[in-house]
Amino acid sequence: MAERKLFAGHAVRRLRRAQGLTQAAMAEMLGVSASYLNLVERNQRPLSATLLLGLAQTFDFDPRALAAGEPGGGEEAMRRRLADPLFADIEIDRTELTEWLAGAPGGAEAFARAYDRGAGGGVALPGEGEDPGAAVRREVERWRNHFADLDAAAEALADELRIASSDGFGAMAERLRVKHQLSIRVLPIEVLSGLRTRLDLHARQLQLSEALDPPSRVFALARQLAVEARAEIDALVRGAGFADRVAERLYRRHLVSYFAAAVMMPYARFLRACEATGYDLELLRRRFGASAEQVAHRLTTLQRVGARGLPFFMLRIDRAGQVSKRFAGASGSPLVESLVPCPLLDAYAAFQRADERVVQLVELEDGSRWFTSSRCVSPPGGWAGAVKARFVVTLGLAAEAAKGLAAARGLDFGGEATPVGLGCRACMRECPQRSAAPVGRAMLVNEREAGVSPFGFAGD
Repeated sequence: MAERKLFAGHAVRRLRRAQGLTQAAMAEMLGVSASYLNLVERNQRPLSATLLLGLAQTFDFDPRALAAGEPGGGEEAMRRRLADPLFADIEIDRTELTEWLAGAPGGAEAFARAYDRGAGGGVALPGEGEDPGAAVRREVERWRNHFADLDAAAEALADELRIASSDGFGAMAERLRVKHQLSIRVLPIEVLSGLRTRLDLHARQLQLSEALDPPSRVFALARQLAVEARAEIDALVRGAGFADRVAERLYRRHLVSYFAAAVMMPYARFLRACEATGYDLELLRRRFGASAEQVAHRLTTLQRVGARGLPFFMLRIDRAGQVSKRFAGASGSPLVESLVPCPLLDAYAAFQRADERVVQLVELEDGSRWFTSSRCVSPPGGWAGAVKARFVVTLGLAAEAAKGLAAARGLDFGGEATPVGLGCRACMRECPQRSAAPVGRAMLVNEREAGVSPFGFAGD
């Protein structure tokens, strides 16, 4: 079967403009004609292997950015949006969609943003803005959850504090005391009244709940030290250009937490540990004094130029199947985009298997295979007898990249994989677990027959 031609004019044009080059200047640097580069940018010529290699060598361009930069998230993401019943009377086939993305990438991206702003196809009410969380997530994914300036600043601070073991609490507390005139005080849980941490500027205290476990206490101190990366964080927040103050504050909080994790798990040392241990999550937790969720977050950020780690994605799922955190990183995995994860994922089984990792090999409808590793976690804090939050944190990786993982030892990657979808409303598989028919498909009811799936529906 012939391989699909790669049209990525939007990405080439974005790179050229970021470098401040004219088409003629970039063409000369790449050793191609200006007219050919013009055709590539207008998606009238595919991106050749020679040109792709030239971009990588001349501009340190990461080819994986092509997938991340596709208008609207790419063809599959656009197909999921167009499957909405709102467009049921409009027949748009694959060829039409491909031509649209290639010929009018700006228009396709504008459609995707307008659709997403309407909360999945609905119409936004007057005066009702975009969900701040969705806006922040889009900005984080634009950076593929890797902020090089924050990593560099955090690594420099960790080196200065000589944090070389899993116990950084003492060094961080001393830094806060000497440089920022902040003391650390651990208070009884009833005194903080439901809070985990509180910054009391009047008393010059960072107050911590006694209910916090050691990784959470260190993380709280590292977050406070993010004041030393204020310039870098302010620049990123300004660059995002959020009109909504809530989105701006959520984004700032994400960046502060990113910096804190980078101080606890400095980039170069953390990556070396990952490669030496086969990304053994339990060893990484103990070596860096971090929680399972903190390590999972960190694994989605390893995209430093010249020192990249494996491209993990992460999901945090509650017992109702709702996703409260999702980071695609550089994985490009469609599994991150599903509103409700497929019920056939073994991630749900992790709720019943505390402190045990549940691994699974899954296969999507497009034939791509993914390795997932899931574990149940509970945030620290709370009164005795109070309702305890429980989540499953799932890390995922393309199957071909997962064969060397410690968690994947003994798994037959050439064997059967569990067929999963992107949620019932976006999945076309015949499945006994199905709870709804696919969006945009007419339901078929036959009184004389009963199939494997409880919902019959019209095909293509």
